[in-house]
Amino acid sequence: MIKAYAALEANGKLQPFEYDPGALGANEVEIEVQYCGVCHSDLSMINNEWGISSYPLVPGHEVVGTVAAIGEGVNHVQVGDLVGLGWHAGYCMTCHSCLSGDHNLCATAESTIVGHYGGFGDRVRAKGVSVVKLPKDIDLASAGPLFCGGITVFSPMVELGLKPTAKVAVIGIGGLGHLAVQFLRAWGCEVTAFTSSARKQTEALELGAHHILDSTDPEAIASVEGKFDYIISTVNLKLDWNLYITTLAPQGHFHFVGVVLEPLELNLFPLLMGQRSIAASPVGSPATITTMLDFAVRHNIKPVVEQFSFDQINEAIAHLENGKAHYRVVLSHSKN
Repeated sequence: MIKAYAALEANGKLQPFEYDPGALGANEVEIEVQYCGVCHSDLSMINNEWGISSYPLVPGHEVVGTVAAIGEGVNHVQVGDLVGLGWHAGYCMTCHSCLSGDHNLCATAESTIVGHYGGFGDRVRAKGVSVVKLPKDIDLASAGPLFCGGITVFSPMVELGLKPTAKVAVIGIGGLGHLAVQFLRAWGCEVTAFTSSARKQTEALELGAHHILDSTDPEAIASVEGKFDYIISTVNLKLDWNLYITTLAPQGHFHFVGVVLEPLELNLFPLLMGQRSIAASPVGSPATITTMLDFAVRHNIKPVVEQFSFDQINEAIAHLENGKAHYRVVLSHSKN
């Protein structure tokens, strides 16, 4: 039996929950969980904000742990290896996206916490292809958020072929944004951070931003009209997107990774006349995750985390829900 924590209904507190995972499949890996990040997506699933939750729901998709068992078809990890697991717990491995290496775009990808029991427990199972071996010297206690927040901001840098000479901007310095600033600075870019928080303005500079602008000041935003080759938005609230688009250089790219539920209201002509583009993306493939982890270790990029023990799980979730997280929350089976 696997011992976990589950929400039994929407907006419910997490409660101890046990389930029998059955026999280990030939292509499966069972992970003994050491740490698991608490992501805003976990909160959205607990509260059924996206209308896709089913209960009992065991959240947790930023898993770091040790391989406890492997199926006979798994050969890239061994029992005892330190590994991580992110948003996806499996892929079909036969569609065009999978065969092209874009596993994260697989239409039938299995999510770790949608119709599947996640990492808020002592163990979790997933298809081997989605389990990534951790590089030597990575900090285990802070590695979990890289498997969701980290790859979410890193993947578009790779997919877009972002140049290290690019002038870039990050909207929102939070769980995603503080990682985006670190990755973009290490990539070689000139980084501007948009934030309304005085504390985060100081911290963004410490994390690597070259410039800070107040995201609530239209005049400050207008002062950088036509400057940025790339803008990544990490916020989940509606902003004046047309104003931000005017800060893109010709052929500049605006990229959403924060989940904004309201429809986007966009004027076409600024896009058309400047040949600007807008896109969004979900997490990244196992190969890109591996690249990101190596890059993070090489450049000493770490999520800023607050650690809670698993028996403090509801306290940790409330901490996140009340906007007090700084910047990521991680659960540990042995709080330091």
